[in-house]
Amino acid sequence: MRAIAVSASRAEPCPVEVPKPDPGAGEVRVKVEYAALNPLDWQIADSAPDSAFPLVLGTDFAGRVDMIGSGDNRFRVGDPVFGRATAPPLGRCGAYGEYVCVPQDSPITLTPRDMPLRLAAALPTAGTTAAQILSSTAVRSGLSLLVVGATGGVGSFLTQLAAARGTAVVAAVRGDEKRRMGALGATATVDTALGPEALEAAVRDLYPDGVDAVVDLVSADAASFAAHAALVRDGGVAVTTRGVAAPPGIAWADFRLVPTAPVLDELASAVARGELEVPVDMELPLEKAPQALVQNRAGGARGKTVFVI
Repeated sequence: MRAIAVSASRAEPCPVEVPKPDPGAGEVRVKVEYAALNPLDWQIADSAPDSAFPLVLGTDFAGRVDMIGSGDNRFRVGDPVFGRATAPPLGRCGAYGEYVCVPQDSPITLTPRDMPLRLAAALPTAGTTAAQILSSTAVRSGLSLLVVGATGGVGSFLTQLAAARGTAVVAAVRGDEKRRMGALGATATVDTALGPEALEAAVRDLYPDGVDAVVDLVSADAASFAAHAALVRDGGVAVTTRGVAAPPGIAWADFRLVPTAPVLDELASAVARGELEVPVDMELPLEKAPQALVQNRAGGARGKTVFVI
């Protein structure tokens, strides 16, 4: 089958032909129709052990069940499904391929009848991350939230979900994204390309004592995260998705994703009801995945990129 794989850590991804996987006991094989790009895809490849290569990339997928493994199973052949490919061994079945095998009790669920598979593919990692960040920060109605890196997949979902709770969202972005972020529910948008002083001035103007919480989706170094954490009021919380340590005196959360099928069901239901917009920015053929991954590494993503398999 066609797939996109890497041969070693930090090697260039490239199209390959690999054997079609067979589902084991308790697994389903999905004929993938769409896969979604996440920074996690190349991050996993960068940190994988030598034994994992060659490694088929990709975590998020949507398609139809094509084969059922032995034993009891809650799915049937032909079911439209979406989910995450997370089962070991690493790289055995990445989402950037024509078929993927996953355990039936893993983060996989039925796609609602009226929900396009291209949108379902973009939900699992980014949508679940946003939903679980909100739960971990206890952000609720009447509070304020600064989202750094708000234009990406996670940031776009997070802005919408927080705004739906009555939270005032300040979206920190690169470039003029005021109209787009406003449509997603942000109460204010700040262009970080103008420098850290512009972001601090904007936040202090809106919230002199600081925001109730900050979610930093982009800072990979302690100094940058510390600058954003300094915009949080006393007693507030700073969340990172990049594993960066917080400065002393800050209530800090190093977010770790725990994907589950029930969360996917909740997100899909919100999309089906028209309460949550899936921000698909680009739709590309699978063969364009290597170039898209390079662009994603460079940062500045807007919404989600999905690959047509």
